[in-house]
Amino acid sequence: MAQVAELAGVSVMTASYTYNQPNRVSDQARSKVLGAAAQLGYAGPDPSARSLRRGSTRTLGVVLGEHLSYAFDDPQAVSFLAGIADVCAGHGYGVTIVPITGAADDVTRVRDAAVDGFIVWTTADDDPIIAAVRATKRPAVVHGGPAVRGLGLVTIDNRAAAYAVGLVVFAGAERPAVVSCPLSRERISTIEPGIDPAGVLFAVTRHRLEGYRQAAEELGIAWHDVVVAVCSRNDVTEAEHVTATLLASGAPPDAIAAMSDEQAAGVVRAAHAVGRVIPDDMTVSGWDDAAVAERLGLTTVAQSLRDQGAACAHAALGGKPDSYAESWSVVRRTSTRG
Repeated sequence: MAQVAELAGVSVMTASYTYNQPNRVSDQARSKVLGAAAQLGYAGPDPSARSLRRGSTRTLGVVLGEHLSYAFDDPQAVSFLAGIADVCAGHGYGVTIVPITGAADDVTRVRDAAVDGFIVWTTADDDPIIAAVRATKRPAVVHGGPAVRGLGLVTIDNRAAAYAVGLVVFAGAERPAVVSCPLSRERISTIEPGIDPAGVLFAVTRHRLEGYRQAAEELGIAWHDVVVAVCSRNDVTEAEHVTATLLASGAPPDAIAAMSDEQAAGVVRAAHAVGRVIPDDMTVSGWDDAAVAERLGLTTVAQSLRDQGAACAHAALGGKPDSYAESWSVVRRTSTRG
């Protein structure tokens, strides 16, 4: 910078302002500085050094416990990230996605992230990245769960929402089933009757199972008679395959509550493939009220992941997280009766 200033015939402060506060420099002085910089091959102040000087990277980190492509492929992840981006853009911040794969270097990746705060996508109670985020002592908020002392939390009341939609989709059913999100970070696909929610490590999955159980029992259905088909990821094709297995069994379900609209779309595909008529032969519900839910006429739980993403960003920037516990509703469409 000193060499640029000398060649341009200006003070070092003027040269610095040209890059950092250009509104304080005349057009003539700016032209001299940039010309001298080009002549010397100087590209401008190093961003890392600038961050050290001001003590801020002006970037938020999103810790995503999914494959990196999930951030761009999953409609709800896209909506959530858009909400974060809206807030960051308004504050002049960038966004860094920190993908977590379950590998040994996850903690190091979090610890070394050059960000001012963290937003943690819903994860399991035993995920070591939670402790890693806390150890950075930077502002942090968890979306969905788990609730962690010292970190903010933005989530709806998943238990209450599952209970409400469960009452609708299980009404009149004799053999209800649930197509579930993963139970733990191992993401093991399984089909079991009456899975005990208490042993589920993903808070969102646990609370939704608790809500479905409450609804089933209120309708006179024993929870051990409700088959739970666990998918390893939120994917249409996997949900279609697991539903096909359920429908080929000796006691095929006549009602299926899916934990996402993507999964519910897979359920509908599998039902149509074997000639099941919805809702006459089988009722179906989803979750999120994505575009596919309206297209397929799915009864679903409506929530705004975009608004929740924005709330997470505000919290990570030092604000107090708003309560989203009641920010959901059941949207009834033609995939259920009544």
